[in-house]
Amino acid sequence: MKILVVDDDKDIVELLSIYIENEGYEVEKAYNGKEAITKLNTNPEIGLMILDIMMPQMNGSEVIKEVRKDSQIPVLMLSAKASDMDKIQGLIQGADDYVTKPFNPLEVMARVKSLLRRAEHTVKNETPDILKIGPLIIKKDSHEVETTDGTLIQLTALEFGILHLLASHPNRVFSADDIFERVWQQESVVSAKTVMVHVSHLRDKIEEATNGEKVVQTVWGVGYKVETH
Repeated sequence: MKILVVDDDKDIVELLSIYIENEGYEVEKAYNGKEAITKLNTNPEIGLMILDIMMPQMNGSEVIKEVRKDSQIPVLMLSAKASDMDKIQGLIQGADDYVTKPFNPLEVMARVKSLLRRAEHTVKNETPDILKIGPLIIKKDSHEVETTDGTLIQLTALEFGILHLLASHPNRVFSADDIFERVWQQESVVSAKTVMVHVSHLRDKIEEATNGEKVVQTVWGVGYKVETH
């Protein structure tokens, strides 16, 4: 397993590299967006990317837009921008998590390990290998979702985790805290907005592929559910 660290600040890259290697992972380094894309395209062993937003040549937002065209690799964004809207924008663009600068390297590593666990163990083993909910076919082992007419829906690991959780318990309402703790596998800390953004992105993808089917529903003031009739 390799982790790609992308930041134009070499001190930050070196600091994170020390912590990553101490956890037993290999590190790939890039100092601008174009170099990051090259590293990803030539290193299939890379399993996660830590990505700064403000960089020369190609910024982090442009990098993640390019990456998400054909890859669902977990991405942890780093940014000096700390407002809620900045975080939401980062998540909408395709990041799986968002950490503001200055940061505690131990927190970054905790989030990295959580994202890697999520990518490897999105769902529990006791659920069926294939779930059929409305117009969707959800395949646990391959982490694939397709419509009944065969259209593949590209979801991130977190989006897949949310959908599979809800689909595994049809008609049950999960609060944002419940979803965060089960899917992110962390204790909930200001999770509602993060979950809301990922659910919104998930819905957009489902509706685009199914001509507007409302598979994931909001129960206002309570949470989210997938309903079967």
